[in-house]
Amino acid sequence: MVRIHSLAERPELLVPALALGSIGAEFMQHDHVGTLARARRLAKRWPEFFLVLLDDDVPVARAVGVPLVFPDAERTELPDLGWDGAILWAVEDALDERVPTTLSAVDLHVTAAHRGKGIAAAALKALGERARDQGLARLVVPVRPTGKQDHPHLPMSDYLAFSRPDGSSVDPWVRTHERAGAKFVKIAPFAMTITGTLAQWENWTGAPLVPGHNVVEGALSPVLASPEQDLGIYVEPNVWFDHPLTDG
Repeated sequence: MVRIHSLAERPELLVPALALGSIGAEFMQHDHVGTLARARRLAKRWPEFFLVLLDDDVPVARAVGVPLVFPDAERTELPDLGWDGAILWAVEDALDERVPTTLSAVDLHVTAAHRGKGIAAAALKALGERARDQGLARLVVPVRPTGKQDHPHLPMSDYLAFSRPDGSSVDPWVRTHERAGAKFVKIAPFAMTITGTLAQWENWTGAPLVPGHNVVEGALSPVLASPEQDLGIYVEPNVWFDHPLTDG
């Protein structure tokens, strides 16, 4: 039986939660905005939204959210910056001491051995319940479609048009949100931006970049390389889903 605890309830679960590993390839750990959302920072600032899922008292997944203000007069749409934008909004609101109204998921990771068992869906449900219990109105998620990496040159809009015979998305992670009753909101074209020198990219990926567009393992879109500027740029699109919360 899977049980769920927040770090506010059991702070000792932080270390085993971190030991579950990181999401994505090595290069994804070098998003500069992401430095604001290091797990230890989130655990210290918002422990009530850092959830750990245990199976027979063994951590098998974590689900982490950040509270923010949305919508309001200045924020009428979810940010095109996606994951990066959610983090920036949450930090801005914390510094400005604004009362949040929405929870955005920023990290949901299930160990490989426990995938396909409904744990990700349980984690999403738990985040939504925690948001509601804390007086928030909705859960939003900048979804990173896991199958998009097999189609790096395809625009996200075209990839999202792929469906199964029953009409659901071919992408398993998108499909998890659909089954949870979440509503597609928009594509976030600039959800994560990672820049580095060509040497840094070779270190991150294990292979040199060539001039122009490069397909990199684990990337949803190509990495653009400029030898003249000694620069590699990766801009990743994600997809916003909205999970309106109800009582009960």
